[in-house]
Amino acid sequence: MEKSEAMGKIPIGRLMLSMSVPMVISMILQAVYNIVDSVFVSNMAENGEAALNALTLAFPLQMLMVAVGIGTGVGVNALTAKNLGKGDREMASRASGNGIFLGGVIYLVFLLFGLFGSESYIYSQTSNPLIGSMASDYLKICCICSFGIVFFSIFEKLLQAGGLSVYSTIAQVLGAVVNIVLDPMLIYGLGIFPEMGVRGAAAATVIGQAVSFAAALIFHLKLNSGITNRLEYIKPSAAVIKEIYSIGLPAVVAQALMYAMTYGLNVVFGRIGENMVTAYGLYYKIQQVILFIAFGIRDAITPVVSFNYGMGSRKRIDGGIKWGMIFTEIMMTAGLILIEIFAVPISQLFGLSGETQTLCLSAMRIISASFIFSGANIAFQGIFQALDGGMESLTISLCRQLIFIFPPAVIFAGMAMKNSELCSLVWCSFPIAEILSAGIACILFRRLYRKRVAGIGEKSGSAAIKERAAE
Repeated sequence: MEKSEAMGKIPIGRLMLSMSVPMVISMILQAVYNIVDSVFVSNMAENGEAALNALTLAFPLQMLMVAVGIGTGVGVNALTAKNLGKGDREMASRASGNGIFLGGVIYLVFLLFGLFGSESYIYSQTSNPLIGSMASDYLKICCICSFGIVFFSIFEKLLQAGGLSVYSTIAQVLGAVVNIVLDPMLIYGLGIFPEMGVRGAAAATVIGQAVSFAAALIFHLKLNSGITNRLEYIKPSAAVIKEIYSIGLPAVVAQALMYAMTYGLNVVFGRIGENMVTAYGLYYKIQQVILFIAFGIRDAITPVVSFNYGMGSRKRIDGGIKWGMIFTEIMMTAGLILIEIFAVPISQLFGLSGETQTLCLSAMRIISASFIFSGANIAFQGIFQALDGGMESLTISLCRQLIFIFPPAVIFAGMAMKNSELCSLVWCSFPIAEILSAGIACILFRRLYRKRVAGIGEKSGSAAIKERAAE
């Protein structure tokens, strides 16, 4: 328990930084999975832009897989960390075991979808037979072999709950390296490997994910000493699963809204033209590198604030919130500056030209202006999850990825269909949605803080630990 109890003793700024850095690296590498595939397939000798469009169509379903895995992991993370903070090792272990059981159920669902539903899903977005065929091949492999990403999402969160986030990052790095090395070999047919095109990109991705899962599992079994690993804890418990999803279900839905938003916008932008879909899909993957930094800091905020909330230290809760928000806004500002400066060379990595490159550049210039607000919204979601505010977290997701994004997108898309010179106006939908959502988040935070935190005493971390030990 020494490692987990350190979360209640280390100065909060240093703790948040030490937790954030490996998680940020881990999340960036997760974004790299998607970008690396896109870079290599877009530079294929034949049909490179069509292949890039195919990956864009498959991407929302990949996001859904990640959403369900990470959202479930968030619930497991918060419940495990809170019980470690209380000193309840039994309940922490049950949360861990039930998380593993849920991972198995999630994988089974996506396996069946890959076998029977992937083609119908792809052709609901395109009528182009070349793009549809490539997208179906790619998605089917990703779904059938999704056990790697699903179980890595669970064990990554368990390592984070135990204060071992550096090891989840190591596992992520191993998978990313494998993916990057295998991509050109399997896509282009280098050395002993046959040329597989987009199927090679999918194979490299799932092999990398499997390596990350295997490493995370080993680290969890060997090093996560605050959690007891027994088969009896994997046996499903309705009460534990209910508690996991009371926190995690809003996070699942919130993450899944990324899928719904991307799928829906693919359909809306497809009315303007295939170039618009390709430009949006490519920009989305580029911006993920920045937004995933905010997700990484959020994933540090949740266990830090949740642990100290369970321990009953208002001072450390306040510190976790303050430093989490500060780190998020610093990184989002840096990301905004980098995107604005390097927009042209970034777009050239993907071999874009003509109208597609122009649209992608305008997306980078306009949408990136919303980073400051989107970063704050993501940080607030981590705070809400840590304070048992799952519905508040879900509300912000609904606002920024559904309620406030689609009405302006549909209106601007209609204008662009009548006048192609107005295509760039569509990108303004994103800053509008993030700014309005940030205002709602501030109101919800003030209300939740008064309800959950304001009445807690001003105990320091050490004092709270001593008090808990005396009990």
